Amino acid sequence: MTILVVEKWLVKPEKQEEHTKVMQKFRKFIKDNPERFKGIKSVKEYTQMFGGINGMNIWLIEYDSLADYEKENARMQKDEDAKKLTQEWQALIDPATVSVDIWSPME
Repeated sequence: MTILVVEKWLVKPEKQEEHTKVMQKFRKFIKDNPERFKGIKSVKEYTQMFGGINGMNIWLIEYDSLADYEKENARMQKDEDAKKLTQEWQALIDPATVSVDIWSPME
């Protein structure tokens, strides 16, 4: 069953430009290394404009199953390049605003 992992966060106001560059590197890393991200079906990126918190960054990552998400997550935690990008990203965001939700379709 397809699932969507919904990741949300706010960027520190003074780090917006750096965040844009790191996210570009992250997208390029995913695109250039499909063998490392076999479990990911799609990644979409959004910014919240109205309702909730204005300026919230949102990634919707689609997987075939929860098991695929868990495998991908474990693989990312071992990948040195991914860990480096994640550390760069973490220095630019407000950690209190980070959330990860998993959505599944209603059947």
